[in-house]
Amino acid sequence: MDKVEMNLKAALNDSSFNKYYKHIISPRVSEKASRIGEKFDQFVFNVSKKSTKPQIKSAIEHCFNVKVKAVNTVNVKGKTKFFAQRMGKRNDQKKAYVTLEPGYDIDFLQAHKQ
Repeated sequence: MDKVEMNLKAALNDSSFNKYYKHIISPRVSEKASRIGEKFDQFVFNVSKKSTKPQIKSAIEHCFNVKVKAVNTVNVKGKTKFFAQRMGKRNDQKKAYVTLEPGYDIDFLQAHKQ
């Protein structure tokens, strides 16, 4: 094992690392999310279905070094679709709309490099 793999393995085993990062799945990148970001200064994230608003707030603050003003969540039910002439269902999701305090911003490219 090289040094990078050892550091990554140690980070994944660290309970404080998992405590925050298990709540945020990914930022939601879409036209609607972009419009909301421009108009209301909010960011949209896919989050774990079991995460609560206080958990999401602390995870965002810890991961991106920002102050969160409010968190609104939406449970999105999966659509029923036909897959190869068989009935199927997409997975349910949970979205979080995060409003930041004035003067704070999230730069996803910069956050990825850290």
